[in-house]
Amino acid sequence: MTWLITGGAGYIGAHVVRAMTAAGERTVVYDDLSTGLAERVPAEVPLVRGSTLDAQRLGRVLAEHRITGVVHLAAKKQVGESMERPLHYYRENVEGLRVLLEAVTEAQVASFVLSSSAAVYGMPDTGLVTEETPCRPLSPYGETKLAGEWLVRATGRATGLATASLRYFNVAGAAGPELADTGVSNLVPMVFERLTEGAAPRIFGDDYPTPDGTCVRDYIHVADLAEAHVTVARALRSAPGADLTFNIGRGEGVSVREMIDRINAVTGYDRPPTVTPRRPGDPARVVASATRIATELGWHAKYDVRDMITSAWEGWIRLHPEAARS
Repeated sequence: MTWLITGGAGYIGAHVVRAMTAAGERTVVYDDLSTGLAERVPAEVPLVRGSTLDAQRLGRVLAEHRITGVVHLAAKKQVGESMERPLHYYRENVEGLRVLLEAVTEAQVASFVLSSSAAVYGMPDTGLVTEETPCRPLSPYGETKLAGEWLVRATGRATGLATASLRYFNVAGAAGPELADTGVSNLVPMVFERLTEGAAPRIFGDDYPTPDGTCVRDYIHVADLAEAHVTVARALRSAPGADLTFNIGRGEGVSVREMIDRINAVTGYDRPPTVTPRRPGDPARVVASATRIATELGWHAKYDVRDMITSAWEGWIRLHPEAARS
């Protein structure tokens, strides 16, 4: 098969491309490079610059490269920004997906993997979140991911397209320093930035109904997440018409305060955090049950939180050598 990886020059996308290629799968990257970096894409992997809103360009790429499967990661992903720009998020994440699915259907592509999110769950009232937990997103970002799952599922039922929606929990770490997250919208690089600027890390609210009052999240190493894509992509190849939904997490909750303490320990800094007001759209606790993908496909996460922080820090130092502590 040949897989089109939309958003394949991004932080997560580049890891997926590397994992798929290492597993012997042919890949083509499609990315508008609004946040992705061309240098993340291996030299042997074709890179096409384009938007998922461009139906004609998508059609040409699918035909020219004889694409048989798609892994769709291209999307806007900041919860706070989505609260301020909901129309932008619906256009990019929902309309972009609709255009892509139309092109996929016309090209008779066989398999489709959607990058979804734990944000679809909103504020779960259960312990571990399973794939059967009701979805009540708290932000336009989460809404667009849930709507995307509906679109993918409906298309699969109507056309026979084999589909999977992967609900990522909080992604961190790097498979190599050159693939590190260069953005600062996720917690780990956000804390790195504050520490290396000589500022206290920020906690957005400490009055949540959790043991230490700060939000609790399930963190997954990006290399584990990439391997999950390989596992699911291969499962779809042997299951025409499949309709799969999987959580991708570790089942371990870590609070924001605990995470900052662990980051201080790994980096050698010792700056206590400061508390600022809550951010809109942040649920108190979201921790995955990853039992379904383990049972059905045999996938398990290999890396722990320290692995995530250590690998992410190596990448940060590569970009900011002055940040290293002696």
